[in-house]
Amino acid sequence: MNEIDLSADSSAEAAQQAIAEEFAFFGDWTERYQYLIDLGRKLPPYPDALKTDERQVSGCQSLVWLDVQGDARRLHFRAISDSSIVSGLIALLLRVYSGRSAAEILATEPRFIDAIGLARHLSPTRSNGLAAMLARIKQAASAAAA
Repeated sequence: MNEIDLSADSSAEAAQQAIAEEFAFFGDWTERYQYLIDLGRKLPPYPDALKTDERQVSGCQSLVWLDVQGDARRLHFRAISDSSIVSGLIALLLRVYSGRSAAEILATEPRFIDAIGLARHLSPTRSNGLAAMLARIKQAASAAAA
């Protein structure tokens, strides 16, 4: 299984642009959901030892764990979900935010969500979960920057 190269894009903005371009290739949301599922399957393995209460993201209907390593210069995120589509959402968030400085993370709004039409095609519970994951990423960057 191929893993996602989270550092392929030179900046968070470049990552968002690349995501928008990739999703533009798909004609309908059935294909886009399949692409999300495929992205989730390519996430790097997440160790069971990191599936702790402290790393679990509350606010998600699915089980989601998020691990943060690094400092203000560069934060690395690892995450996984028990849901295929949510794992795909995680892959997108990691692509935009992982491996970036705390300042870049805090300055980057997730414009790709609207750019690919994701906000209109997620259930309310998945939208809440996406917001909760994003909040945890921003919280980690804020703590690192302090």
